[in-house]
Amino acid sequence: MRCGVAIDLGTSGYRAQKIDLDTEEIRRTVITLRNPLPGANVMDHMDFAIHYGQDLAHGLSINAVKNLFQTLDVKSEELERLSICGNPIQLSIFQGINIEDLAYAGERKKKKYNIQEQDRSARIVHSSEIPGLDEYDCEVVVPPAIKHEVGADALALIVKSGMLDSDEISIATDYGTNAEMALKVKDIIYTGSAAAGPALEGQQIKHGNLASPYTISDFEFEDKALRNYVLSEEMKPIPGDLIDPATGDVLDKGQIKAKGITGTGVIALIEEGIGHSLIELPKIKTPDGRIHLQNRMDFSEKDLKEAGKAIGAIRAGHITLCSTAGIEMTDIDTAYMAGAAGTYMDAIKAQKIGLIPYSAEKICQIGNTSLAVAREILLSEKRLWELQDIASQIIGTHIMFATAPEFRDVYVLELAYWEEGMPFKMFKKYLKKKGLPGLGDPIQNPIIEKRVERDIPVLGEEGLYVLERVGTYMTMVVDCPECKKCIKVCPTGAISIDEENRVMISTDLCEGAHCQKCIRACPPEKFNWENLKVFDQELQE
Repeated sequence: MRCGVAIDLGTSGYRAQKIDLDTEEIRRTVITLRNPLPGANVMDHMDFAIHYGQDLAHGLSINAVKNLFQTLDVKSEELERLSICGNPIQLSIFQGINIEDLAYAGERKKKKYNIQEQDRSARIVHSSEIPGLDEYDCEVVVPPAIKHEVGADALALIVKSGMLDSDEISIATDYGTNAEMALKVKDIIYTGSAAAGPALEGQQIKHGNLASPYTISDFEFEDKALRNYVLSEEMKPIPGDLIDPATGDVLDKGQIKAKGITGTGVIALIEEGIGHSLIELPKIKTPDGRIHLQNRMDFSEKDLKEAGKAIGAIRAGHITLCSTAGIEMTDIDTAYMAGAAGTYMDAIKAQKIGLIPYSAEKICQIGNTSLAVAREILLSEKRLWELQDIASQIIGTHIMFATAPEFRDVYVLELAYWEEGMPFKMFKKYLKKKGLPGLGDPIQNPIIEKRVERDIPVLGEEGLYVLERVGTYMTMVVDCPECKKCIKVCPTGAISIDEENRVMISTDLCEGAHCQKCIRACPPEKFNWENLKVFDQELQE
């Protein structure tokens, strides 16, 4: 079989499909539950690459892709084409392209350090040009960025939504760890990216999990009890247990067990909790301050704050884009929801909670646009150059939220609302006082267009495989006493030390810059991350 692989190099995890190039049929789909780089968001990944070496970050990305090949059952001699899509940081790290021009927002800083902007146009290269892929004899197809900081994932979001073909004022959002968003007003596209964190992908939540089989994706109140809805093997929601949210007692046994809760489940739980007075921000109104779910899981006030930060970041991004475009939030007609969270989320609940502009009368759920574009360019070189033409023609204005005063002002209000219990009326009052776009009120009965049932609509005849552990490691030999403080302080169990004093760090579990407890616990001359190398399992074998 002439084989191709399409990969979405996502911030929260990789998604890949094995495709028969003769029939164009999808054979198998594999997803990972974490990104191979240490950290939980794109800023962590960039920090890691800048401080500890882009070669190290590149090696982890390449090893993760090789593990995907193995799970996809792709042999090196049958692989003819590989295509990738994702944000500029993930694509650059994979290709071994310098990311310093992405790391620094200010032009003066770039000039001071002589940082050159990298070319991120569409291209097809041989695998031998990418370090670590020498063993393969295949083409690597890379889609274009709109600008160096507005990547192929944003282009995929804009193109697959169809917003370019409409005169409506519309906004498209990929609800993920690095939430890309695009606002179209007349012929201008305003783009931004909010490092919302992984709560909307089900991570940094105690029992959180990426959308995968046997995870809770939705909730409904039945009288005063909470019905859990759990994703099946086919990624369809199935009624789970009916639970007393205050005690965890099972009132009615469901059809399926659960192992975690997705980001979409978190959103549904918050909306239902607020609507039924189970949540009064920032408190959960149960005896133990927890909402009890099925299979002995729960949702805490700490989880509520983590989710609130993510929701607030996305809404702050929407308001910032509108402010830059000189429109009100109430001017938006249509909202497009992309990504796994955008697909499985109850759109009406998401709108009530502020993840979608209140005024949007039409909401379209469009699935994983990044993987869809990766598949298109895998099968058609013509499509690749079409996308380059579109990217070149887009009149774009990119807003760097990290330096935008509007984003800062709104996000401070969001934190006060979610974490300090500031009344929503006061929230809206302060928006008006600062001259920022108003939110309006949630409309009744928006039109919901669900273009796909799953974020990845076609899984292939061999089905979906979930790679729960990415299988990438960093290693170094240490000369230190038997205290093993690094292991004891690691909150995720990412570190182990063998009999030869070789430290092994499981990178998908490591929280990176967000944590670094191991670095602070150990003497720098003994435990130094600058000595870390990618652990190559093949060499060991």
